[in-house]
Amino acid sequence: MAHIHYDFSLVVGSVIVAVLACYFAVSIEQSLFRGLRQQYEKTLLVISGCMLGAAIWCMHFVGMLACHLPADYSFDYGLTFLSYVIAFIASTFAVWLTTRATLPFLRLVLGAVLMGLGIAGMHYTGIMGLVIDHHKVYYDPLLVIFSVLIAISGSGLTFWLTFKYKNAVHKMLHIKASIALMMALTIVGMHYTGMASAAFYSIGADQLASNYQNGQGLILFSIIFVSSLILVAAFTVAVLEQRLEARNKQLSKANRELANQAVQDNLTKLPNRLFLAEYSHLLFTEHRYRDDKIAFLYIDLDRFKAVNDVFGHHVGDQLLVQLATRIQRILAENQKLLRIGSDEFLMVLETASIEQAIEKSEQVLRLIQDSFLIAGKEINISSSIGIAIYPDHGNNLQDLLINADAAMLMSKYQGRNTYSVFSYSVDQQEAKSQTKLINDLYKAVEEQQFILFYQPKFTTKSHEICGVEALIRWNHPSLGLLTPNMFITGAEKTGLIIQMGYWALEQACKQIQIWERNDTNYFPLAVNLSAVQFEHKHLFSTLERLFDKYQINPNHLAIEITESTAMHHIDASIRSFERLRQMGIKLAIDDFGTGHSSFLYLKNLPVDELKIDREFIRDLSVGSKDEIILESIIQLAIKLGLVVTAEGVETPSQADILTRLGCQQLQGYLLGMPVNVDRLEKSKYALPI
Repeated sequence: MAHIHYDFSLVVGSVIVAVLACYFAVSIEQSLFRGLRQQYEKTLLVISGCMLGAAIWCMHFVGMLACHLPADYSFDYGLTFLSYVIAFIASTFAVWLTTRATLPFLRLVLGAVLMGLGIAGMHYTGIMGLVIDHHKVYYDPLLVIFSVLIAISGSGLTFWLTFKYKNAVHKMLHIKASIALMMALTIVGMHYTGMASAAFYSIGADQLASNYQNGQGLILFSIIFVSSLILVAAFTVAVLEQRLEARNKQLSKANRELANQAVQDNLTKLPNRLFLAEYSHLLFTEHRYRDDKIAFLYIDLDRFKAVNDVFGHHVGDQLLVQLATRIQRILAENQKLLRIGSDEFLMVLETASIEQAIEKSEQVLRLIQDSFLIAGKEINISSSIGIAIYPDHGNNLQDLLINADAAMLMSKYQGRNTYSVFSYSVDQQEAKSQTKLINDLYKAVEEQQFILFYQPKFTTKSHEICGVEALIRWNHPSLGLLTPNMFITGAEKTGLIIQMGYWALEQACKQIQIWERNDTNYFPLAVNLSAVQFEHKHLFSTLERLFDKYQINPNHLAIEITESTAMHHIDASIRSFERLRQMGIKLAIDDFGTGHSSFLYLKNLPVDELKIDREFIRDLSVGSKDEIILESIIQLAIKLGLVVTAEGVETPSQADILTRLGCQQLQGYLLGMPVNVDRLEKSKYALPI
């Protein structure tokens, strides 16, 4: 057996050749494939495979020249050329793999195996093509397996590192060099391990001696074994991390899809309100550096609910989808359409004057007016558009949307199917103030910022007190004491009137209890109930609970219902009045004469008192038509057994006429203003029971 010795200068040369060849392979994707047309890719791939295969093949033969072979040698040209073909195929595959966009787990494993087998195949085919005079080559199977294992593991690790730092390779030279060095060590390690597995014997030797009968063989085996374990462990870690990275990519993709869904309308796929918040912030930030104006077009479909009711919601949904598609076709690069409500859209023109916004609005109106063909039905619809300009009509998103919405409502008032540009007006300022007041009303109900004022009623003959009416006041933290006309309408719109009404009833019952204990007669104490509360299902149970809690005489409580409320559902009102009467509560019809009632219905209502609206009292004078109407109302009411009270009495003349006409009770500023309970009790009106 002949031992192989090496020329270390040539060994170093072979390593350098390998490093340069691998550096070339890493650079191939960046230098040849980035930005090139697809039709040139296959040609470049073949050329690169030829060049890289030749470089690796040269490294192999430089390594062969570094060996001191035991005799003269020559090459079998067929096998030698075949070894190059194998190197070419493996190199072409390596270049192809590194130019792919992704590296799935199965491709990584398959690529590592094929590349490793290709390197090993080139080496051992090249050794087979080496003809040494009077010698034969034999291989240690264990070392052959180790050499192939090194080639596979090193190739897999190199591919994984290449893709892990794919985006950084063209920027960071040391990463590119590290990957090239890893691949070079794989090729060099495989080559010299393969050479270590080869033993040359003279033809005719009786038996093959082992390479591991001495200490050097054992050391070589240990080094190769440890190196192989390190490469296998590294490749295993790389595989596991690659799978983890694939999972992370899937998770990131899912997160991106969820994020897109969060800022996207599910039906029309348009951006939604959440997107608008971020988008507007970006627009307003950029606007600081330029003077361009931004137009906001608030688009609301006219009578869209009727489409859903008549044709079904599925047709309405398709209408919205078709409408969004139709409008998107006319959008320029700096224009965006969003869906911010069920049938409400917002178009943002990033750089636009009022004239351009008007022109775009007219274009949108024409588009929407064109018929929509859905499920074989021809649907016709129109829209109203409101225009607000940043920063002329607001310097933040909230004000711009409010003002654009106000302009859109103006378009509806003008007959729909048109546009309006926002303009400041007294009515709009009052509407904005009312909106802010309603917002404060929620906190007022929660913190019970209300108090009751009491306005007395007097008999016409002796001007003695005959009861009081509880009137609610809002003690606003910043605006002071507010009268009901400033907030009752807002309370009814929001439903807060229910809680306010029950609070007023309880405060009234509590005050009745105090007056009963003090033997003070201000009875009956009247409380106004709104239409919403009068029809509320918990009214009777609440009154029963209050009577049980405060143990008061129900006859000392009076409930006033407006004429329009009482006549709204006359049959239900009669039943409710009868139940309240059974509980012992006195009943009164308030604001009589302003609705559409008649004495025919009034005779069926079990009420005790009729309060004539102040509109009949304001212009009352001797011989006027108001006097004639009042005389008829008073006389008929008295004949029906009702007590008649006149509201809004402010002059002695009004009081004299009402007294002459037979009115029994008077209420107004002439005789007594609404005051809090302390001032009421300190006044001259207090009378013992």
